[in-house]
Amino acid sequence: MKEKLRFNQNLLIGSLLFGLFFGAGNLIFPVQMGQEAGNHTLTATIGFLITGVGLPILGIVASALSKSESLLDMAGPISSRYSKIFTCLLYLTIGPLFAIPRTATVAFEVGIHPFISSGDLKLGLFIFSLIFFVFTIYFSLRPGQILDWIGKYLTPIFLVLLSVLLIATFVKPMGQVSQYAAQGKYVTQPLFTGLLDGYNTMDALASLAFAIIIISNIRKLGIKNPNLIAVETCKSGLVSVVGMAVIYGSLAYMGATSLGSIKRADNGGSILSMVSNHYFGFVGKVLLAAIVAIACVKTAIGLITSCSEMFSEMFPKSIPYKKYAVLFTVCSFAIANFGLNSIIKLSLPVLMFLYPLAITLIVLSLLTPFIHKQNDIYRWTTVLTGIAAFFDFCKALPDPFVKSYIVTQLVNFAHLYLPGFDYGFGWLLPAFCGFFIGLIIWIIRGKKASN
Repeated sequence: MKEKLRFNQNLLIGSLLFGLFFGAGNLIFPVQMGQEAGNHTLTATIGFLITGVGLPILGIVASALSKSESLLDMAGPISSRYSKIFTCLLYLTIGPLFAIPRTATVAFEVGIHPFISSGDLKLGLFIFSLIFFVFTIYFSLRPGQILDWIGKYLTPIFLVLLSVLLIATFVKPMGQVSQYAAQGKYVTQPLFTGLLDGYNTMDALASLAFAIIIISNIRKLGIKNPNLIAVETCKSGLVSVVGMAVIYGSLAYMGATSLGSIKRADNGGSILSMVSNHYFGFVGKVLLAAIVAIACVKTAIGLITSCSEMFSEMFPKSIPYKKYAVLFTVCSFAIANFGLNSIIKLSLPVLMFLYPLAITLIVLSLLTPFIHKQNDIYRWTTVLTGIAAFFDFCKALPDPFVKSYIVTQLVNFAHLYLPGFDYGFGWLLPAFCGFFIGLIIWIIRGKKASN
């Protein structure tokens, strides 16, 4: 049994990690954040890196450190029923309901939309998404080759193409970051707004799903001990952390300086399109199309693979892996044709609810050597976090719902009684309270058992 990976193997696993994480939202959201944050871009980017880079890597490490075989196992100490419900919700969110359809729509909006007329958009999206998902399912039906496809080929090609555009941004800046004033919440809350922007990548949620892929590939390379797997995951994760941090920072810089040459836009995809056109004209549009297509395809492959493996594991007597992969691909194709804007609007409330639950689960799993998956701590922390996160869910609902009487009263209540709710972190204090309540119960029970 091997005790550590070779350096080139760590690089390969790190490349796989980066390739799985860096997809649709990772390109468009930091650029949009940079343009809106203006002279507060640095502070906003720090917040974005915490939730967009730090949390995903911690999620992978937490899974290895807690010796969990899957998210189902990781959430097991709370209860078997909660574990299944939470696992299904998370996988459907990062899978066929939101994240997978978003990969196709982002690739279309950024890479293909500039080349076709507005009257042909629906037909264009249909044809493009059909080709996109046929390509994706081809690789997803061969999960054993995912390390080669993503780690060896797709990620390096993506990095080379993206580097061309980013280098141009630094060599010949469109403007100066300090020239442009921050907009909206970035004026008074740049750090907290950046933290919430990181939610949109869905990477912390995806990390709990991708962990099974990373851990299984490390095992295939000869590492069997769970503690050694955690160590090698951390070492490989450094490759992904550095790569993602550099690219996120560069994309935010691109967005912040873009106002010197282009107009403000409603989404990061439009900004990327205008920037690439500014530097390289028609060739720039082709370059951007290739960058986005590769980024989105590799993420879609990872998501379909993870979701299919998880559902076939949870319900082994129902549908095999390959049929799940086909089912999720067909569902993703159908939802993708509703368009990018609809997907983003509907996903936000779900993310505001699931993220706090995922974050607390990651933290509890990291504390496994000290709290030993103690049920009371897990349960109290999760219950109080879930109650508080429900208010965030209500606040993020689309206008027709958030303006209803019941939802308005719930949001007003949270404004008054949940510290940090205005910043999107009203769940933090309840989570801490739940943790300490569970800890006290555990200590008391331990003393009674010893008497």
